Amino acid sequence: MPEFLPVDEQLDLLQKGSAEIIRVSDLRERLEESRKTGRPLRVKAGFDPTAPDLHLGHTVLMRKLRHFQQLGHTVIFLVGDFTSLIGDPTGRNITRKPLTREQVDANAETYKQQVFKILDEKATEVRYNSEWLDKLGFEGTIRLTAHFTVSQMLEREEFHKRFQAEQPISLHEMLYPVMQGYDSVALECDVELGGTDQKFNLLCGRELQRHYGQKPQIVLMTPILEGLDGVQKMSKSLGNAIGINEPPAEMYGKLMSINDELMWKYWIFLTDLKQSEIAAMQADVAAGKLHPMEAKKRLARTITAGFHSQAAAQHADENWARMFQQKETAEDLEEVPVALAEVAGPEPNSVRLPKLLVHLGLAASGAEANRKIAEKAVKLDGEPAAGNTVSVASLPARLVVRLGKRAKVAVLQ
Repeated sequence: MPEFLPVDEQLDLLQKGSAEIIRVSDLRERLEESRKTGRPLRVKAGFDPTAPDLHLGHTVLMRKLRHFQQLGHTVIFLVGDFTSLIGDPTGRNITRKPLTREQVDANAETYKQQVFKILDEKATEVRYNSEWLDKLGFEGTIRLTAHFTVSQMLEREEFHKRFQAEQPISLHEMLYPVMQGYDSVALECDVELGGTDQKFNLLCGRELQRHYGQKPQIVLMTPILEGLDGVQKMSKSLGNAIGINEPPAEMYGKLMSINDELMWKYWIFLTDLKQSEIAAMQADVAAGKLHPMEAKKRLARTITAGFHSQAAAQHADENWARMFQQKETAEDLEEVPVALAEVAGPEPNSVRLPKLLVHLGLAASGAEANRKIAEKAVKLDGEPAAGNTVSVASLPARLVVRLGKRAKVAVLQ
């Protein structure tokens, strides 16, 4: 019979970075029962392979899965190959474009290659929800949907907003939470993980398990991770994501570009450091014992090493330091706070460089700024500006802006 850690120790790790648990008392009870019987909890998280590459935002759930795995519980990495054909309506104000079976299968293969950078492959149960949803048939689907009402579905935020705005809601979209809920029945889950935006779907699993005579699963939700801009959800389409397959130098450099507030969230959600250790580091920064830059470099090394190796992370760290030292160190330059809204470009999440130069007092007018940019006289962190508009995601929180012999540090906010 396996030996499990005391329940309080397990909860300490499992609650780290959790936004909401329904309910903590039930999780404690289930963990205590697990210790007595020696039966590991069955814990799953589903991932619809709608795109070929995973980014750090996806790994928040995977890391929590690994925490359960480290505690000796059974972890199920569920590939939503069937539900991907429906399309998750979460966060969508329009119907998601359906994928073909071939696209789903190809994406699923890349997911499997990437997920084991975090999870222990030998201790992970990989399942596909087509195993039971393909077999459900029309009669089974009708019987399944009979457990829910249309009014229940319209309580879902996305559907409610679209209904009020008289925007189309496809009937197949309403099947998505029902199908996800049935996954929990088929796998007899004790715990299901998901983001806070998945709450409706996760609760559907609890509802269906009751109907099928199973104990309702505990729902553990993690927050949605902001991307490099520190504002919007990490997303490749928004250009603010860090892919887990990115080269070490690129991953390290992007992590060094985030602002200090976001750094602490990344420490919590993207590392295995204990909450108490993170709090101690924050206290050292607040007391002036540790420079925020050093805390960020530790973070960048830790995350890069996790997806590559210690040697690769160290090499990326040394290369970044060399590049940074060759540019302005910004230690003696004037710092100017810059609200991104004041220098916003014509495209989403972009900065209009002439506005920035005028705001910093490096150019007297937009016309002068445009002329200097065209003359290649403007440098951003030592690199010539390539155009009048730059992506927010490509900029560090403290940006050295030079025009000729004059330079200032733009502190982007």
